[in-house]
Amino acid sequence: MGGRGPELCRAPRQQDVSVDGPGSCGPLGRMAWRPLLLLPLLSVAVSGNTAPRFNMSIVSVPEDLPVGASAFRLTAVDADGDQLYYGMSGQDAFYFKVNSTTGEVLLVASLDREEKAKLSVIITVTDQINTEVSGKLAIIVEDRNDNPPIFQNQPYITDLSETWPIGSSIYRVLATDADSGNAGRVRYEIVSVTPEDAKNHQLFYVLQNGTVVLNGSPELQPSELLLPAPDQRHGQRGLRGELHLSELRRLPVCERGGRAGPGPAVPERPYVGSVPENCPLGTPVLTVSAIDRDKGVNYALNYSLLNASVPFAIHLTTGTVTVRSALDRERLPSEEVLLEVLVQEEKLDIYGQVAQASATVTIQVTDVNDNTPQFYECELPTCDFTASPQSSFRGSLQEHSSTRVPVGGLHIVAHDPDKGSNGAFELQLQGPDAASFSVSPSRLMGTGAVQVLVKDPSTVDYERAHVMTVEIIANDTGNPGNCCSIAIVTIQLLDINDHSPRFGQSMYWLPVLENSPAGTVISSNITATDPDSADFGRITYKLLPETILDIFAVNASSGEVLVHNGSLLDRETRSVYYATLQAVDGGGMTGSTYLEITLQDANDNAPVVSGSYNVFVNEGQENISVQIQAFDNDEPGTGNSHLRFQLEPGVFSANFTIDPATGVLRSLGALDREALGRALQGKVVVTVRVHDLGVPQLSSLVNVTITVEDVNDNTPVFLNEPYVFSVREGQAGTFVGSVEAEDADQTEVHHRISFQLGSSSSSFLLRSVRLGPGHYQGNLSLDPDVALDYDRLSPAHFNLTVRAENTGTGDALNVVLTTVYVQVLDVNDEPPALVPASPQDVSVAEDAQPGLLTTLQASDLDTNHSLHFQELGLACYKGAGSAGHVCQDWFYLAPNGSVFLNSSQIDYEVCDLVTITLRVEDTRTEEGNPYSNNATLRILISDVNDNSPEFLRINDTFVVVPEVSPVDLPVAVVKARDADTGSRGAITFTISRVVFLQDNGPNYTLSSVFKVVTAAEGDLYVGSIQVASNLDGSLKGRYQVTVEAQDGGTQSLSSLAVLDIFTVDQSYRVRLVFSTSVNEVQDNSDKIKAALTVATRATVYVAVIQSAADAPQSRSSRAQEKAVMEAYFVYSNGTALGANELSILVQSNQQALSELIQLGLTIIGPGTVVEPSKEKELIGVIVGLAVGLVLLLLVMTLALLATSRSYRRKLKAMKALKMASTLTGNVAQQGPAIPGTNKYNAEGANPVLNLTLDPPADLGFDEDSDADDASLNSLDENMVENPAEGSPGPPVLQLGRAGAPAHLGSCEEPLTAALQAHRTNPTSKPARPPGDPNRTFTFSNPCLDTTDL
Repeated sequence: MGGRGPELCRAPRQQDVSVDGPGSCGPLGRMAWRPLLLLPLLSVAVSGNTAPRFNMSIVSVPEDLPVGASAFRLTAVDADGDQLYYGMSGQDAFYFKVNSTTGEVLLVASLDREEKAKLSVIITVTDQINTEVSGKLAIIVEDRNDNPPIFQNQPYITDLSETWPIGSSIYRVLATDADSGNAGRVRYEIVSVTPEDAKNHQLFYVLQNGTVVLNGSPELQPSELLLPAPDQRHGQRGLRGELHLSELRRLPVCERGGRAGPGPAVPERPYVGSVPENCPLGTPVLTVSAIDRDKGVNYALNYSLLNASVPFAIHLTTGTVTVRSALDRERLPSEEVLLEVLVQEEKLDIYGQVAQASATVTIQVTDVNDNTPQFYECELPTCDFTASPQSSFRGSLQEHSSTRVPVGGLHIVAHDPDKGSNGAFELQLQGPDAASFSVSPSRLMGTGAVQVLVKDPSTVDYERAHVMTVEIIANDTGNPGNCCSIAIVTIQLLDINDHSPRFGQSMYWLPVLENSPAGTVISSNITATDPDSADFGRITYKLLPETILDIFAVNASSGEVLVHNGSLLDRETRSVYYATLQAVDGGGMTGSTYLEITLQDANDNAPVVSGSYNVFVNEGQENISVQIQAFDNDEPGTGNSHLRFQLEPGVFSANFTIDPATGVLRSLGALDREALGRALQGKVVVTVRVHDLGVPQLSSLVNVTITVEDVNDNTPVFLNEPYVFSVREGQAGTFVGSVEAEDADQTEVHHRISFQLGSSSSSFLLRSVRLGPGHYQGNLSLDPDVALDYDRLSPAHFNLTVRAENTGTGDALNVVLTTVYVQVLDVNDEPPALVPASPQDVSVAEDAQPGLLTTLQASDLDTNHSLHFQELGLACYKGAGSAGHVCQDWFYLAPNGSVFLNSSQIDYEVCDLVTITLRVEDTRTEEGNPYSNNATLRILISDVNDNSPEFLRINDTFVVVPEVSPVDLPVAVVKARDADTGSRGAITFTISRVVFLQDNGPNYTLSSVFKVVTAAEGDLYVGSIQVASNLDGSLKGRYQVTVEAQDGGTQSLSSLAVLDIFTVDQSYRVRLVFSTSVNEVQDNSDKIKAALTVATRATVYVAVIQSAADAPQSRSSRAQEKAVMEAYFVYSNGTALGANELSILVQSNQQALSELIQLGLTIIGPGTVVEPSKEKELIGVIVGLAVGLVLLLLVMTLALLATSRSYRRKLKAMKALKMASTLTGNVAQQGPAIPGTNKYNAEGANPVLNLTLDPPADLGFDEDSDADDASLNSLDENMVENPAEGSPGPPVLQLGRAGAPAHLGSCEEPLTAALQAHRTNPTSKPARPPGDPNRTFTFSNPCLDTTDL
């Protein structure tokens, strides 16, 4: 049964009506006669859910619990497990805040056990099903050690006699602690004695009752004991008290343990004294005594202070320290003031020096209660008490706040700078509202925060006073002369919603007129009052029950009762309404009053007319009368039901009159049907108003319709006379014009009209047409078979007679006549023509200026023509083809036939013929074709020399190889066009300048190096740049050639073009050695060039093909090759290939390489550089001969010396070679050779005894002539080795000094190769003996750089 029990009785809604009498409850009241049946049901319902109950009555909360922390939790037991909701109230409830759903209680105000040790609150719990359960809860505030001990009756000052025995009681101090238990128990101890030393510390001890006991007999001097009084839990956090002991007699000052000698001396002990602040000036504090240690005569001693800024002075001769200026402990930097005392003898000693000594004096300035406590607006611990105090504070508080609720917004701190108990002061309230508040705390020592708390909530009422004022008095009871300071606290009360709205009466009677319009104010002075302020005092009004809102409304802010729907206010239906006016304030509190609204009667019934009124009379009839009957439903005998009749203003109201009392309507004369509008169809409508005499006056309208019958009493009448028409010639059956006539009779039979023509109008037809009632039209037109000719008519007009006839039934014929004048008009129907029919051609030069070219002529046979020339189209031609639209704006044809040149930009080169297609229009042509035949005007444009030759863009790179460039060789081409025609467009090329730009040298101008040959290819002219003289092949750079193109006009025009011709010098000459003969190479030159072109993609220029014997070469090449081809390999961009690049490209193309090897190619190397001139050769020969003669003598002189040494070296080499030839292959040195030398590395033997060989020297080891011819340097050329037949792999091109290929085969060490050749095996022939002339040791190694053995 966790839910609610069954609902036995429901409170009736306001709309419910109870008929069971007081105390009844719906059907249950009506069934009172069956109580025994209901009793079990009630028992079950009541026992279905039980109320919760508390299981707690007392809790404890520590006093130092911080605000906002959880204090405890309310717990209750509910047997049904329903959701429980908790609450708290009572005088001490302001300390706490309860979470209604969880029961957790939070602390919202600080606790102080010393002020209030027990709190009492009312706690509540409900399951919102049963009645709320409440109970008292006692809250015990647990003590915490939050109060330090406080010494009472300070300061402590006493005298101590040196005659007192040990164990004497000197003084008794007292300290109290507000805490309870051990936290409030105080113990005493002495922690320091001034002067501070170990001996003095043992002079006193303190009993636990606060008695200070003497424990020794010292030489007395002013002393100070520091007595802290900690409690059992604070420890050293306790307050301390100071006991000052003053000496009873002066002690002699003497030296203790000082070194004997001349001069004054101060005893080695501290000087300590005390003096209260604010004491009189000159008050003695202590005396400093010094002695003179000299023997015999002693000089007087003088005392002085080294620190003159202190508020003390010392007597010059006695050494007494006195107060020099006012003492204020609170303003001193420290309570202890240190004095530096200097003692000097009055006269100089025997050495002429001043004898002196010094001592330090400590003076304790004790506190006097001389400061008044002051108030500051700040928060601890950040207060600045050096600022000015305040005497005015402002705070706020909700009215009727609970007891001890602090005033919000106050940050008051009270401060007394005096020390210890001198800083203690009391706080109390006074002022007009002091009885309503209390101050907390009531006593402070030194500094503390001050709060103003609510004491009497009933007097804190916003409605009595919005602002309350109290005065906080801080009273320093120990300072009666300057005891108090006052802080005025202004408390702004905050309103709460504690009043409900009230009306002045419990019921109001309100009258309202029935049918009042919406918005009508029924009452404007019914208002409620609420003394609360702001939203709590802002009242809104409601009207109850809700069903009444369909008729009435209320202004929610003003309380005015208004009519909402006046159409529902009908006194005859309901005369009285009852409603409740409710006032609701901003806090939801309500008040109400009852309204009785009575409806007042109004004249709201209009008269009712009986029947309808339609009367028929003949036109012209008189004495017409009609009786109007009406009645009013309002009460008879009153003005609301008394009726009166009157005519409403209208078109025909002047023709009638009516009796206002009887309602009889009469005509004032005969009625004419034609005087009425035809649209009325003879009906006369008169409106009669019937009204009552009520206020406001109500009325009804009734129409009386009198129909006047028509009579044929009118003849036709022609309209819009006279009738004058015109008709164009040649238009048979055309419409000419219309005549119109009207008959005023309003019926068809009386106003029908027909039209007839007279006998002299055989060429015309007239047709009658009805336009409306009594309105007819006669349409006049030509006979369809008759076409009028203006030239044949004389005169060219007609006068026609037209009759209008009206034939009423049984009436005489009514006829009227009119005359119609018809004018025949001439028509412009001839087309215009050009004169002559074909315009003559017009010529114009392309440099002509704008202006008139020619004027065209045209004619028209009509006399009233207006001719205009029109341009139908314009076409542009160049030669036999169209030129597009370039000439659209060149020419202009004016409407008068003038042809103008409209532009100075006509150009023969883009258009030489313009044709204008035109025609002439007669703008006044009325019939037929208004245009002439189309014609074409030809405008011929003649050429002038106005265009310079224009070079075509040069996209090619020109290259010349001087060595293979004979005279007349074309090396470059320029092309140009001239847009002019004939001789004006013929172009001749000339070379105006040639400048050679060296790569690494100065530039210079050349002449007669190149020439140009002009040729025509249609309209394009080609200039072939040819070699004019032999070119120097040693030059490196490019030729910059300036070519001029000039046309053939009378005043010729020209243009210039600059082109570069790059040279390929002899450094790019490549030497190709073939194993075939010269003839074979010449025959295969095309194939060789084709293969080289495929491999290099370059153009091959062959410089020479010659025998190997004719070509400069090494000895090795003379032994093997037969033909040499020297060539250049040039690309189109001007770059050329050297021997290295050529070798790499040939090797990378295996197909071309194979084909070249098949054609006999063996070596690719650098070409022979040809000397530039014979003169240089001759100079070289002469210089060489001269040098040779000089060297010959030197050689002959050294020959004898070198012969013997050379001979010995050869013998050693022969021995080494002989020894090497006897070695087998596996015994021979297998280590690598050092490239470029004939030496081994450090790991091998040296067959030549580590001696270098001169590569060109012939050691005479071999008499074979081939060995003498072979090169001693295996890297001089690139060797092409063709693999043996049947051996795998492609041909290999080996590189020498000319360059290295991308990949070289392994290189064989020379001596190892020789030994391998010498080795015999079963399949080889036996080695030749050493003396065999065919036995040779020649070896070509491409890896080495010197001659190999």
